[in-house]
Amino acid sequence: MDFRHTRKGRGALSAVAVTAGLLLTVAGCGGGGDDNSGKESSSSAPSASGSGDSATASTAPSSDTVLAEVKGENGITLTVTSAEREDGGFVTVNGTVTNNTDSVFVGVNWRGDEQELAKNGGSMAGASLVDQKGKKKYLILRDTSGDCLCTTFGVGVKSGATTTWYAQFPAPPTSTTEVDFEVGDMPPAAIKISDGE
Repeated sequence: MDFRHTRKGRGALSAVAVTAGLLLTVAGCGGGGDDNSGKESSSSAPSASGSGDSATASTAPSSDTVLAEVKGENGITLTVTSAEREDGGFVTVNGTVTNNTDSVFVGVNWRGDEQELAKNGGSMAGASLVDQKGKKKYLILRDTSGDCLCTTFGVGVKSGATTTWYAQFPAPPTSTTEVDFEVGDMPPAAIKISDGE
């Protein structure tokens, strides 16, 4: 008996919650039909699109900005587009790799020499940040399974193709703003670390 009353009570509460939600939705969507509300909505639209444009502008520079670009002897071009210090004590480096060779680029020698990193296959696992002034090297971050916190290239980068990549490292001290990004046999790329938003 008590069980049935409980079920009825819950059903009633659910119905009240759904009804209240519908009323709030209708009230939120409703706009007056007078001319003033039309003017308000048209005057508020630019500010909404303005904020959208600023959000696009804040993300767009990361792909257009080039912090460094290095070319390997084998026709691979590595570009670094951002290096941001993140909350939690790490740095995320982003960029692109372009394959200017006649074959698929897998990046096997970019995975590093450590045995633990071998299972990462063709990846950015062997990348590092080198602080020349502080004389310290920062290796790629890994999860508890030993997988790098970085891009793996899967089946590789086709000839003539460009793909994006990322790699995460422990953050150097805040006083360190310039480091060299190194991976595989590519020349070091001098980059500047910026503070994240």
